Amino acid sequence: MALLNFKKDDGPVAGTLSPEVETFLQGYSIEVMPRTAEKVADFRAILPKGTRVYIAHIEGTPIEDMVATAKRLNADGFPVMPHFPARIIKDAATLKDWIARYQGEANVDQALLLAGGVDKPNGDFHSSIQLLEAGAFDAAGFKRLHVAGHPEGNKDIDPDGGMKNVEEALHWKQKFSEITDAQMALATQFAFEAGPIIAWADSLKAAGIDLPVHIGIAGPAKLQTLIKFAIACGVGPSLRVLQRRAKDVTKLLMPFEPTDVISQLAAHKAANPDFNIAQVHFFPLGGIKTNANWAIQNGGRSAVPANQ
Repeated sequence: MALLNFKKDDGPVAGTLSPEVETFLQGYSIEVMPRTAEKVADFRAILPKGTRVYIAHIEGTPIEDMVATAKRLNADGFPVMPHFPARIIKDAATLKDWIARYQGEANVDQALLLAGGVDKPNGDFHSSIQLLEAGAFDAAGFKRLHVAGHPEGNKDIDPDGGMKNVEEALHWKQKFSEITDAQMALATQFAFEAGPIIAWADSLKAAGIDLPVHIGIAGPAKLQTLIKFAIACGVGPSLRVLQRRAKDVTKLLMPFEPTDVISQLAAHKAANPDFNIAQVHFFPLGGIKTNANWAIQNGGRSAVPANQ
């Protein structure tokens, strides 16, 4: 069932507090970049206390800018999880240098490890598995390591559109989680339909993968913005949902909000407490403040800003 349905008499109503959604949004995380973080004067005015903030490392961003953003967020009381994209890290010495900078200047002890969105590696690493195998994060005493999850697959990993390579990598990471001292979880690419997300999460558990899932959700944004990011990120089935939506000229300019998908996932979690989606991870594609304000309007006590 497509979840981008904007009829006023269908589904949940934005701004109407649901106890299930309030619980589901507890401990949500959000992603920023140095340039987008600069636009936020005070994170404590929009994010709940203790919100984990991921810092996306786009190719070409100086490590100095990444560390400065991490230092600012840490000083404001937010745990920081910077991206470590394998394909833009030159070598083991560079990896250790980045870890040392984050630890020494911003008190960072957690990281998201991923291959990164470049076709060819810039150096010795090409996958998150290689970063884990390097042992640098364990040696530095990192307390939490997240790796990527792909509810709709990833053609960079499985060019044929299947899930074979993705699934093999997840089994490897599951085994690694059993020998590392760090807590591990899957932080996923964003998707827009609850049904396929639930089926994918259940399939992980059936395959013996019990890493907690932090499900990626696109925050409020214009439809055109979502389509642009969906194309760039290779979100296949979700892109088709957006394209169908775009064909309706009367709805083309209406903003997308994640109310439906989150409400349905929250209801499923409430009915199935052992469901392996543990938290929501927001991609604020329409802006950090816009995303945070949506959470405040819909999340009740789970989204009260830190300064209140």
